[in-house]
Amino acid sequence: MTTVRKLLEEKESEKNFSVTSTDTVLQALKIMAEAHIGAILVTESGKIVGIYTERDYLYKGEIEGRLAKDTLVKDVMISKMMTVTKDTTVEQCMGLMKQYNVRHLPVVENEHLVGLVSMRDVMFAALENRESEIRGLENYIMGSGFQS
Repeated sequence: MTTVRKLLEEKESEKNFSVTSTDTVLQALKIMAEAHIGAILVTESGKIVGIYTERDYLYKGEIEGRLAKDTLVKDVMISKMMTVTKDTTVEQCMGLMKQYNVRHLPVVENEHLVGLVSMRDVMFAALENRESEIRGLENYIMGSGFQS
């Protein structure tokens, strides 16, 4: 089973982007745009307190009359987050994402952020696992002389 550890190793060069809860939405959006990412972690005193995503901007931003330059991230972030560890499996991540309708899972070890996995990371790994299973079954069937 593929774990979050493997996902993080494969994206080792990626930096974990964050803003403080007192930064403005505009500051968060600029970082997200420059880094080509859809979510950014929110911190206070070095600890993760939330996550802010492009969907939060869509639903809680201009449409509700908030201006990005005047709105603090803490006023529109998601503070109830599901986190995972490096030992969490891809299947468990998929289950959490489905159950809680989230697209990003912060990876935390000993109360410290070690990474972030996205739905894209998880789905690519799940597809890779399935393709590997199919190849293994095909090889087993072909090697056994099974004829259909």
